[in-house]
Amino acid sequence: MMTRREFTGGALAAAQAFGQTPKPNIVWIMADDLGIGDLGCYGQKHIRTPNIDRIATEGMQFSDAYSGCTVCAPSRSVLMTGMHMGHTSVRSNPGGVPILPSDITVAEVLKKAGYATGCYGKWGLGDVNTGGAPWKKGFDEFYGYLHQVHAHWFYPEFLFHNERKDMLPGNTNGKRTTYSHDKIAEKGLAFIRRNAGRPFFCYLPFTIPHLELLVPEDDMKSYRGKFPEGEPYDPPRKHYATQKEPRVAYAGMVSRLDRTVGQVMALLKELNIDNNTIVFFTSDNGGATRLWGEEFFASNGPFRGHKQNFYEGGIRAPMLARWPGKIKPGSKSSHMWYFTDFLATAAEIAGVPAHKTDGISVLPVLRGGKTREHEYLYWELPRHDAATGEFRKEKPMQAARKGQWKAVRPKPDGPIEIYNLKDDPSESKDLAASRADMVKEFERIFTEAHVHPRPQKNPPQMEFPHS
Repeated sequence: MMTRREFTGGALAAAQAFGQTPKPNIVWIMADDLGIGDLGCYGQKHIRTPNIDRIATEGMQFSDAYSGCTVCAPSRSVLMTGMHMGHTSVRSNPGGVPILPSDITVAEVLKKAGYATGCYGKWGLGDVNTGGAPWKKGFDEFYGYLHQVHAHWFYPEFLFHNERKDMLPGNTNGKRTTYSHDKIAEKGLAFIRRNAGRPFFCYLPFTIPHLELLVPEDDMKSYRGKFPEGEPYDPPRKHYATQKEPRVAYAGMVSRLDRTVGQVMALLKELNIDNNTIVFFTSDNGGATRLWGEEFFASNGPFRGHKQNFYEGGIRAPMLARWPGKIKPGSKSSHMWYFTDFLATAAEIAGVPAHKTDGISVLPVLRGGKTREHEYLYWELPRHDAATGEFRKEKPMQAARKGQWKAVRPKPDGPIEIYNLKDDPSESKDLAASRADMVKEFERIFTEAHVHPRPQKNPPQMEFPHS
């Protein structure tokens, strides 16, 4: 009897024999609130990440790649639409605001190109009864959390399988039996296995290591006694688990994520499709500020700041890409790019035209060449009134990078700070007073890139039974 590996390999060989080049599979793995310094390949000393590190060893590691924003939903909106934060649809972060029917997502582009499309994890761009639900935006299958507030718990009573609730065994009445990450990973792996004989786009926006700070014992026990513990974690959010060993728990969450990445990579090899699959690994924004992580683990590496601000620690992201035979193993790149570029890149990988976005395909860079550079990268986070959906008419928190120069407006209507990242990557010396020319240039960029956002009212939030 022919095995799945033999069948899949035969199908690809048959396509090549008839002069057809099979379209490459695309896997985008995204952690939630993972700092660039949390990975061994970026310098982490305490947490083991061998599977993620192997993507770097066997592929390309970027030093100057960035997320779409400094918080969850806007960053995901940038990733899916290819529009930077001055233009993308979702620029607030209450958790349920939907992207627009007119938005064209990466999934829609690839589905039109003949790809099977699946999303497994945290969506954050449209709740179940909105036009932004993933099955309405190009995904054949979705499994996970729709509203990102729901994703704050790892033992919920249910997850969504498209519009249907999938009840998780043993998680009612505060019991903790089924860890949501494991169920999400199981569904993502099943999607890859089912679609191994055709091109697919598998989007894996996993929820760990975001709070709630909780992971099963099997990933905590190996870290006990390995490093001094900080103070017990007293949760700021009602119903979060109290964690007496916060560093052990955080390290365990990252290790569980790494193990899942290893399962994905092993499955691609088992199915004989790893040579025809490009795998990206990244995080949705910088690491969160945590007493147990920011100093001890140095989650954001040498960079200033963290999630929720626009210093490098809030937006510079780990970015790895592996594609055997196409990406040189062990290669490193300082090419400057961000989530805005993924849609254009995916379209070029699939061999189809992309509509106009703010992005530039990085496929030539992945293949060892060059592509045109952005004039600048841009981010913002406008203040939003959740009750009315309106945004304040003010200069928002903003940031932009142009070559070695970086500008940050850390507070709405506040002054601009200027940094030379080549000389000062930790943004310790504000040069605004001596570089009036750069202040003027970035004021121009901030004005040019910002379009006042549409009102964004969060739909009524359902009650989420939790652990």
